Amino acid sequence: MKFSEQEDHIGIHGLGLVVRVGVPEIERAIPQRLEADITLWPQRRLSGLGDDLVGTIDYSAAAVTCRATAASGVFQLIETLAEQLCYALLAAFPLQGVRVSLRKFILPDTEAVSVSLTRSQDDLSAAPTSAPPSR
Repeated sequence: MKFSEQEDHIGIHGLGLVVRVGVPEIERAIPQRLEADITLWPQRRLSGLGDDLVGTIDYSAAAVTCRATAASGVFQLIETLAEQLCYALLAAFPLQGVRVSLRKFILPDTEAVSVSLTRSQDDLSAAPTSAPPSR
């Protein structure tokens, strides 16, 4: 599964997410702001749309899906959150693939720590059916 930046895609950059995430319980106790960059590869090309939203991916709805997914759980790892975001987007929209990059602002003297995951519809069919347990 490789998706190219030359293929038609939609990007959402610097999406703010409020989430309870961290390995220590004290870190998960207070919601943190993370930033996400989302790349969506639609199942059909982004040409010949006739200026109609129906033929493309509603990026506002995709952002709402990401924010709701982040707010609905408690995560130890940003990797787990990134995967849950990928699966939520693949399930909700006609996508062939998605990339989620998350930035967490936690380490002193660093801009951020980050993780990037790319998933396809094939990955969705093999995904676990439940979200991680709340902690």
